[in-house]
Amino acid sequence: MKELLIILGIVYLVAINLAGFFSMLRDKKLAQKKEWRVKESTLFLFAILGGSIGSIAGMWCFRHKTKHWYFVIGMPAILLLQIGIAVALYVCLK
Repeated sequence: MKELLIILGIVYLVAINLAGFFSMLRDKKLAQKKEWRVKESTLFLFAILGGSIGSIAGMWCFRHKTKHWYFVIGMPAILLLQIGIAVALYVCLK
């Protein structure tokens, strides 16, 4: 049972990080076409739900949202918070 939960957790994290990464790409492409964009709240939601690494990677790979301070500071802050929570859970559950 424990192994299954670990596998499901890994699959979830891979999926949400891919979603964060490709949402940055999609928003960049829509911006270039001057079309309706992905909401900034949606981009942050992917990060908050565990996709902060993918979102940060997408920001820098596609040079998207890198001039907005709330993305440049906010995305890494979310990642640091998630790392802190993961470490705390690991220590408490060990």
